[in-house]
Amino acid sequence: MAGAAAARLRAEIRRRERELRGLRERLAAELARGDAAEREEDGERERDEAACGARQPSAAEPARGDAGHAEDEDGARGMRERLAAELARGDSGDADEEDEDDDEDEEEGSLGFPAELPPLPARSALSAAEILRYSRQLVLPELGVRGQLRLARSSVLVVGCGGLGCPLAQYLAAAGVGRLGLVDHDVVETSNLQRQVLHGEARRGRPKARSAAAALRRLNSAVQYVPYRGALRPRSALRLVRQYDIVADCSDNAPTRYLALEVLKIASGMGSSLSGSMLTFDALEGRFRNIKLRPRRADCAVCGDSPSITCLQDYEAFCGSCATDKCRALQLLPAADRLSVQQYKALLDARAPHVLLDVRPPAEADICRLPHALHIPLRSLQDREPHALRRLHERVREERQRTDGQTPLPVYVVCKLGNDSQKAVKILQELPAEEFGSVVAKDIKGGLMAWATKIDSTFPQY
Repeated sequence: MAGAAAARLRAEIRRRERELRGLRERLAAELARGDAAEREEDGERERDEAACGARQPSAAEPARGDAGHAEDEDGARGMRERLAAELARGDSGDADEEDEDDDEDEEEGSLGFPAELPPLPARSALSAAEILRYSRQLVLPELGVRGQLRLARSSVLVVGCGGLGCPLAQYLAAAGVGRLGLVDHDVVETSNLQRQVLHGEARRGRPKARSAAAALRRLNSAVQYVPYRGALRPRSALRLVRQYDIVADCSDNAPTRYLALEVLKIASGMGSSLSGSMLTFDALEGRFRNIKLRPRRADCAVCGDSPSITCLQDYEAFCGSCATDKCRALQLLPAADRLSVQQYKALLDARAPHVLLDVRPPAEADICRLPHALHIPLRSLQDREPHALRRLHERVREERQRTDGQTPLPVYVVCKLGNDSQKAVKILQELPAEEFGSVVAKDIKGGLMAWATKIDSTFPQY
C-alpha cells in the first residue's frame, strides 16, 4: 500500500510540474508579445515626434522626464528579459530533473496529449548566440537569416521516435526548429539501441518520447520539446496534428536521412520539396528513384470538391490488427485449437509424442530455435512446396512410431508471437488425410517470445 501511495504521489508531482512548465511557456509567449507591442508603440511615437518636431520640456516637466520614462521602459523590458531567462533556466532545470527521475512507477499514458499549445513568439532578429550556433548554415544563401527565423517559428510533429524518428528529430533540434513534438507509444528496449541513436542503456524501460526529448534538450535547450506518450488514434490525431506546421511520419522502421532534409527545406522555405512525388532508395543497389504521384482529383472521396470521407477511419479495426508490434495478437483459431506455453512445457516434460513445427522465416530461425523443432517457413507451407511437405510427412511418420497408431498425432506450431502459427494451423488442417494420416494441428499462443518470458528466461528475445 505504501508503494502504491508513493507512486500516486510521484505521478501527481509530475503532473504539477508539467502544468508549471506549460504556464512558463504561456507566460514567456505573453511576455514576448507584450515586448513586441511595446516596440511597435515606441516606433509609432518616434514617427510622430519626427513628424511634429521634438517636444520641449516645460518648467513643470524636467528634461530628464523623457529619459526617466525611457529608463523605466528599458528597466521593465530588462526585467521581462531576465524573467524570460529565469523561466527558460527553470524549465531546463526541470527537464534535467525529469531526465534523472525514475519513470518505472509512472502510470501508462500519464503524459497524455495536452491541451492547445501557445503560439510560438514572433522573431525579427537572431541573437548573437544564435548567430554563432547556426553560423555554418546561415552562410548558405538558400537559407540565410530569413530562413533561420522561419525555422525558429516552425513547429514539427515527429510521429515515431525509432530508427527514422531519432535522426530526424536530432537534425531538426540541431538546426534550430522552434517546437518539436515527439509521439511514440513504446518504451526503450535493448534491441532499439543499435539504430535508435537518441536512446541509451540507462533509458531502457522508459517511454521513447520522453527519452528522446531528454536527449534533445541536452543537444539544443533553446528548442521547445513536447513529448506525447501514446499512439495517434482517430479521436486525437486531428486535434494534435492541427497544432503543428509540419508532420513527419516516422512510424516506418526503414531509416533514411533524406526525410530530415525535406522537413528542413519546407520549414525554412528554401529550394523545392518532394511534394507531389515519392523518392525511393534501394539500399542494396545504391539507387534512387523519383516517382511522380498523381495530382489531386476533383472527385476524390477524401480531398475532392465534395468528399464523402470526412472523418478518420479506425484502421486497426479495418485492417484486423493493431498498429503496433506490441499488441498485434490475431485470433484466427478457436480456443480448442490453441494451447499455452505452460501447457506445451507440460507435454514436453511428459515426453508425449508430437511434432513441433517452427514456421518463422529462415533469418529468424537462425537467431534462435528450440532444438527439437522442425523448421519449415510459413511461405513454404502456403506455396505447398513439395520438398517442405515431404519433410513434414517424414517427421510425422517417424514420430507416429512412438504411438499406438490409433491416437491422432499432435502437430504443435510455433512462431515468434503466435500469429503466423495460426495461419499455418489452418493450412495443416487442409492437408490430405490419406497422405499425412490422422493429425491434430494446434498453435502455441504467444510463440517463442512467450516461451522466453514465461518458461525459459535464457531463451533469446529479439
